[in-house]
Amino acid sequence: MPDKDKIGYRPTWAEVNLNNLEHNFREVKSLLPGEVKVLVTVKADAYGHGLIAVSKRLSACGVDYLGVASIDEGIKLRKAGVKTPILLLGLILKEDIQPLFTYRLTPTICDRQMAWALNAKAGALGKPIRLHIKVDTGMGRIGVLHNGAFKLVKDIHKFKNIIIEGIFTHFASADIDRKFTICQINLFEKLVGNLRESGIVIPLVHTANSIGLIDYKDSHFTMVRPGLVIYGLHPRESLGVNLKPVLALKTRVVFIKQVGAGYSVSYGRTYVTKRPARIVTLPIGYGDGYPRNLSNLAPLLIAGRRFRISGRICMDQIMVDAGNLGPKIGDEVVLIGSQGRQKITAEELADLSGTISYEIVCGLGSRIPRIYIS
Repeated sequence: MPDKDKIGYRPTWAEVNLNNLEHNFREVKSLLPGEVKVLVTVKADAYGHGLIAVSKRLSACGVDYLGVASIDEGIKLRKAGVKTPILLLGLILKEDIQPLFTYRLTPTICDRQMAWALNAKAGALGKPIRLHIKVDTGMGRIGVLHNGAFKLVKDIHKFKNIIIEGIFTHFASADIDRKFTICQINLFEKLVGNLRESGIVIPLVHTANSIGLIDYKDSHFTMVRPGLVIYGLHPRESLGVNLKPVLALKTRVVFIKQVGAGYSVSYGRTYVTKRPARIVTLPIGYGDGYPRNLSNLAPLLIAGRRFRISGRICMDQIMVDAGNLGPKIGDEVVLIGSQGRQKITAEELADLSGTISYEIVCGLGSRIPRIYIS
């Protein structure tokens, strides 16, 4: 168990294996032609793995770009000494332009008004600004509609203080709808081709997310944007890529009591023992981002054996009917990860919770300390 200086006095923590992170990055690189660049998405605290530590390791590995959601995430990286180019994947407001120049952050835009504001600010500062243009080919989120994108790019290209470094789109359903995804690729490819024919060559053309870079080779263009696979998570089964899990979630037994048959456990009395049993209490709960709807469903590992959460998950605690097992106070318990020959994945918890693995790892709260293994 990590020392108290690293995890504090509540024995619950997440282990983040940076060697496995690097392994997954190398695996992604091996799938691509050498000239294709890689932007790794590190938004949402690097999917719950730790923004700064993950970004620093990826930068050391030679990642070409880091993708964040907000100016604040970009500022954190710059203040931590990260020099890798940073793309803001989300939009910003006009009054928040200054930090882009102060911290060398690359904005995403999809309208003329923001382009005009950026051009004016860049001119006033005497600093041309690089930006990426987002195109909506079917996601229905941010982005200029694909049929208006050609004109927008042509207009922005005329601004003296703007460099259009990138153009990109985003897949809506690459994991489940191949026909629609191919349609998105074709629309985007046609746009890029038309721009090239008109004399506008944009160096960074990107659309492929994790499943895109694996299943849709035509979507690689000049840069890809993996997220999930970098963290050893699988957007679908049988990827054909050798990924290693990066995050493990662990805690320790803090209390054990022997109860008889017919004894109820936790709020609502949704679990009642069928025989005499040892009830184990663990110091983790939905206040840590562990989903409450995994009550009476989720597995965990004690002494290399699988058990199931017993009763409703509390804000700070979880109970487990350990049957006739004789655990001890302080025994390590695994909620995500491996113990002995048994394994629990974020994907397994996501299936039980009715969500996706992104939400499981991103939801792990800040009061769970991250311990980095390197």
